[in-house]
Amino acid sequence: MNRTDADIATTLSDRLDRLVAALDRLAPPPPPDPDLAAADCFIWDQGHLSAVPKVNRIDIGLIKGVDRVRDILVDNTQRFARGLPANNVLLWGARGMGKSSLVKAAHAAINAAGAEPPLKLIEIHREDVDALPRLLTRIKAEPFRFIVFCDDLSFDQDDTSYKSLKAALDGGVEGRPDNVIFYATSNRRHLLPRDMIENERSTAINPSEAVEEKVSLSDRFGLWLGFHKCSQDEYLAMIDGYVAHYGLDVEPEELRRDALEWATTRGARSGRVAWQFITDLAGRLGTRLEG
Repeated sequence: MNRTDADIATTLSDRLDRLVAALDRLAPPPPPDPDLAAADCFIWDQGHLSAVPKVNRIDIGLIKGVDRVRDILVDNTQRFARGLPANNVLLWGARGMGKSSLVKAAHAAINAAGAEPPLKLIEIHREDVDALPRLLTRIKAEPFRFIVFCDDLSFDQDDTSYKSLKAALDGGVEGRPDNVIFYATSNRRHLLPRDMIENERSTAINPSEAVEEKVSLSDRFGLWLGFHKCSQDEYLAMIDGYVAHYGLDVEPEELRRDALEWATTRGARSGRVAWQFITDLAGRLGTRLEG
C-alpha cells in the first residue's frame, strides 16, 4: 500500500511534536521572577532576575580618599530616588579605589535615609549587556526606581555589543524608562582600549566618524567620576578607619609600620590593598570582621 505525501507529512509532524514534547520535559522550567518588594538588590543573569538577600558591601563612611566623587554620586542618587532628574554615571579610573564599593554603599545609604519606595539595585554582568533591553522592558512598569549597575564594563576588539548598551542608555524611540538609571565602573574612561580606537581611525573610510561612533558610548553617561591612586596619607586614613570600625587592638606605630610594609610588598596603595591588609591583620588578631 503506497503512502501519500500527506500521510508522510502527518507522520513526520507527529514525530516532531513528540520530540519537542520530550525536549520540553528534559529542559528545566525557567525560574519564576522574584517579588521585587522582597529584596533591595537583584542580579540579572541570562534573562532572569534573582534576589540577593545579603549584599557584599561596606558602610559608605569607610570609603576614604574619594570624598568629592562620593558626594556627587550620593547627590545624584538621592535626586533619582526622589523622582528628580538625574544622570547615568560612569565611575572610571584606578583599580581598587572603591568604584563598585561606592555604588553599593551609596544605594544602601539612600535606603537607610528612608527612600520611599526603597531604591532597587540590579547588577548586570558584562556578558549580559545584550539583554539590557529585555531587562528594561521587564522593570519599566514597576512601582520602584532602579539602579542598573554593571561592574568592570569594557569592550574589546571586534566586540559590537556596545551598540546594545548605547541603544539601552538612549532608550530608542521610547526613551530610557523614567524609573531606571545606569551606573557602570570601568578602568577605561572611554570603555574601549586605545588600540581599538586607533585601529578605527586608521582603517575607516571616514576616520573621525568611526572614532566618534566608538567614543560616543561614554557620552551617554552624564556624569564621569574619576578615581585616582591614593596618597600615603589617604591609604593610612583608610587603614585607621577600618581599625576603628572593627575595634582592632593594635598599637598605632606598629599599625603604621605594618600597613606601609604591606603596601610596599604589593607595589600599590589603594582601598583594596588597605582592605586586604585589614583582613590579614584581623586574622592574626583572631578577630572577626563583622558589622
